[in-house]
Amino acid sequence: MRTRNILTLGAVAAALAVAGCQTDMGSGGGPRMARQTGVEGQWMGTDGVAVSTLQGGRFSSRSIQTGEVLTEGSYSHRGGQTIELSFYSLKSQQQTAATCLLASSDRMNCTLANGTNFVLNRASGVS
Repeated sequence: MRTRNILTLGAVAAALAVAGCQTDMGSGGGPRMARQTGVEGQWMGTDGVAVSTLQGGRFSSRSIQTGEVLTEGSYSHRGGQTIELSFYSLKSQQQTAATCLLASSDRMNCTLANGTNFVLNRASGVS
């Protein structure tokens, strides 16, 4: 059961760091979507359990299967590529933290405060 909670926490943390889209004007004068940058947006853990959303300093994750909110918290930047997550797990009723390194625009390598590693990949097509 503890392993499941750790995986759920990891999945939640992964969902936090979704990057936002930037809009710019294409050569035709109309708006076009540019490559996602930053950490805002939706992220999914490699276990596929949850999707995490990072938006405006707030972090949350929800179950892919049920839509249930799993974690709520905040995130902040520490240096150029490092993201600090602080969140409360509604399932385990525990406050925890994770540090994530933005390895690429679509991938974050994260470590929970207890040393457990997990990976978040930018989610696409998740509502």
